[in-house]
Amino acid sequence: MNTEDFHPPKAAKIFMPPQRVLMGPGPSDTHARVLNAMARPTLGHLDPVFTEMMEEIKELMRYAFQTKNRMTFPVSGPGSVGMEMCFVNMITPGDKVIVCRNGVFGGRMIENVERHGGIAVVVDDPWGEPVDPQKVEDALKKNPDAKIVAFVHAETSTGASSDAKTLCEIARRYNCLTIVDTVTSLGGTPIKVDEWGIDAIYSGSQKCLSCPPGLSPVSFSERVTELVKNRKQKVHSWFMDISLLLNYWGSSTRTYHHTAPTNALYGLHEALLMLAEEGLEHSWARHHRNYLALKAGFATLNMQYVVKEPYRLPQLNSVFVPAGIDEKEVRRRLLDDFSLEIGAGLGDFAGKVWRFGLMGTSSKIENVMFCLNALESVFTAMGAKVERGSAASAAHRVYAENPMA
Repeated sequence: MNTEDFHPPKAAKIFMPPQRVLMGPGPSDTHARVLNAMARPTLGHLDPVFTEMMEEIKELMRYAFQTKNRMTFPVSGPGSVGMEMCFVNMITPGDKVIVCRNGVFGGRMIENVERHGGIAVVVDDPWGEPVDPQKVEDALKKNPDAKIVAFVHAETSTGASSDAKTLCEIARRYNCLTIVDTVTSLGGTPIKVDEWGIDAIYSGSQKCLSCPPGLSPVSFSERVTELVKNRKQKVHSWFMDISLLLNYWGSSTRTYHHTAPTNALYGLHEALLMLAEEGLEHSWARHHRNYLALKAGFATLNMQYVVKEPYRLPQLNSVFVPAGIDEKEVRRRLLDDFSLEIGAGLGDFAGKVWRFGLMGTSSKIENVMFCLNALESVFTAMGAKVERGSAASAAHRVYAENPMA
């Protein structure tokens, strides 16, 4: 068969995506500064100018994670690759791992343990609730040979936040390493790797960092470094072997490992720079303030939260679909009529909840107001009894009562 038998599709043309307001569970809106950074001239991944920027990315990531860990760098791949990197490096066949499951992503941790030959001891909590520290301690008492405790700090499928500091303290008492999922929390709520004693942590570029998907910030403690150095078996993944990656992301002479996504890394550098310019504490406060306003508006629309107040993620708001409302139709109308994307429920919550993201660049007053007004309009058109303007008014009162410093 020769090239004359192949023809490009007649309808093929330059792809121009529509402009959306992204208020689902991720990705979030990408800031113009980040998009502009990604459009800069491509450099070779071993270019000395590019490697200078790599050093800045590592320092900016250490600030975001609040750590001095030498092994702090972005993995070329989404948060799922960051997750697998932690498990494939830290688990050898037969290792026992305490895995906390209170949503979809705890379940993915179990998959990783089993696929890498480990034994998962599952600690279950109901969807929408945080991980119960007492259950974790009870599991460790029953399994003194456990080597790792793994949990999700910010469960994207429910909007629940777990007490990472306490869980890590418990793991340390039982001489266990920790693996922590912070895909949805990095930049939006406090994470303090060194203070909390986290050993392995991973996140994603597309949530509160407001960078396009495709990179996973990770950080490993010296305890993990020593563990990998002393492995008797090779890590069961060449690409994700951190001892090999360190030869590329190290601070001295770099050796070729893989062709890093240079322009994507420009974007991450810009996103991390913007986070540093705003300041972590200011970013956390901004996310919380916008959550309070959105919550006030939801109350006027009879939308009830899935997660109890003390455990809610301000950047990921899961609410039950009001009685009599067609869940899919609301999402369709928001997307078609307002170009507004929100998230559906996953797993046990499919068809029962919506997930509203207030992440990074998407976490701003304009989006809160736009979302509430759009919901009012859609609900009214579908026959629900709504007092027009009440949601926006409730949100405005919150902003007036909670000015940013």
